[in-house]
Amino acid sequence: MQSPGKSLKEALLCAQAEERLTVGVYESAKIMTDDPDSVSFCVLATGHEFDIALQIHFTLIQSFCFDNDISIVRVSDMQRLAEIVGDKAEQLEDAHCVLITNPAEGSWEDPALAKLHLFCEESRSLNDWVPEISLPGR
Repeated sequence: MQSPGKSLKEALLCAQAEERLTVGVYESAKIMTDDPDSVSFCVLATGHEFDIALQIHFTLIQSFCFDNDISIVRVSDMQRLAEIVGDKAEQLEDAHCVLITNPAEGSWEDPALAKLHLFCEESRSLNDWVPEISLPGR
């Protein structure tokens, strides 16, 4: 099996090409509140700064994901995540939370996303509820 980081990058790029990405803490919270069943995967990213408000948002997002059976991972390199998913300047600044929504009915599921769901399931069985993934370089 390929590394979870490579699978995450592939899943993000596939979702971006299919316009199934939501970037930003507030945008993600809105999607999760309005239509939680549409969310398939959540990525939380931290930088080197510690922001108590962001940590509170992360705690709430994690709780919501657990309650709604949404797979969730953490990455420590927000800049790299922003490079992968951001196409506008404001997205680069608010890539702390990225959601991948479900594909349209009848379309095939991304194999990279399926691998990530399996990785998260295996991590949860080891009591690692929000596993950290390292994104590959360029």
